[in-house]
Amino acid sequence: MVHLVLIRHGQTEWNATGRWQGQADPPLNETGRTQAHETALELRGRGINALISSDLRRARQTAEIIGETLGLEVELEPRLREVNLGNWQGLYSNEIRARWPEEMRLWLEQPLATRPPDGESIYELADRVLAAVNELAARCAGQRVGLVTHELPIAIIVTRVDGIPLDQVRAHMPPNAAWREVAWTRAA
Repeated sequence: MVHLVLIRHGQTEWNATGRWQGQADPPLNETGRTQAHETALELRGRGINALISSDLRRARQTAEIIGETLGLEVELEPRLREVNLGNWQGLYSNEIRARWPEEMRLWLEQPLATRPPDGESIYELADRVLAAVNELAARCAGQRVGLVTHELPIAIIVTRVDGIPLDQVRAHMPPNAAWREVAWTRAA
């Protein structure tokens, strides 16, 4: 077992304006940097042994701020990236609905197996995130590890830990810079 401190990255300008990010790579904005500093202060004294981050800039920047405060180096893990939203990345919801109305309807109504054009499904995302977390758990058994990642990867981990069906994943997406600690044992 490993204790995971799940940390969502701080805010970007795209979060603030409602652009769909996915694996696009905008940086933290000033609010996001402040959030990361505040989260780092909250995590002091929690005994985090390692800090692993998605390699996307918003997560990496958040992890670097936290790592500086906690005296930890940041290890990058690309499998902790957000879902690949393909052609939807960088667009607003109304733009996606106008260009891909049927695909957007399916994404909202049947999100697990639906794939945005040139993107990945939540099932595919869950496979890569859970594989990364299982490998990390084997390598870091008995430790407390900070994972700096994105809303859907965190929600996938939370649903697995809490025994919640994956089709409820969207109800468990955290706000920017939120964190939660969970105990992880290998996923089936």
